[in-house]
Amino acid sequence: MDEGYTAERLLVSVARKDSEAFRRLYDLASPKLFAITLRICRDRGLAEDALQDTFTAIWRRASAFDSRRGTGMVWLAAIARNRAINVLRRSSKDTSTRAGIYQKDALRLPDLYDARLDYAELDSFMRCLDELDETPRQAVLLAYYEGWTREELGRRLEEPVNTIKSRLRIGFNKLRHCLERAK
Repeated sequence: MDEGYTAERLLVSVARKDSEAFRRLYDLASPKLFAITLRICRDRGLAEDALQDTFTAIWRRASAFDSRRGTGMVWLAAIARNRAINVLRRSSKDTSTRAGIYQKDALRLPDLYDARLDYAELDSFMRCLDELDETPRQAVLLAYYEGWTREELGRRLEEPVNTIKSRLRIGFNKLRHCLERAK
């Protein structure tokens, strides 16, 4: 691929609905974005769905990219991350609905693009999340990103509140230590 094709330049062309630029952007970014969606979803099928949602959103919203606010890859990574969490939640909601577990409809996530995180920081964060076991990881994500209380988590995970409190403390501590090592 020609070295002149950067995410930023391609996004400008995609905003003008240039399908060739979109193909090049897909070739450039899809391996990194798939890695993000796979780390979050931990299921290849769900990660592929999230990647498809990501590129659909990119095609529709490319004109919203502003290079003065951050790099193209950070913008793309934020979309992939948010789409992966949405796909995971939809999948979880389908399972929870069948099990009779209530879930909130609104997803409150920080905007990585506005936070001006770079791709390396996002990658470090995702690697650290990978180090957590599944239940503490799920508890940390639901508590931090969705604001779930310990009581809500206890009902969702079918565990006592004190166990949830311990899982959160351990999970956040592991995450903090991992992020400190990554610096």
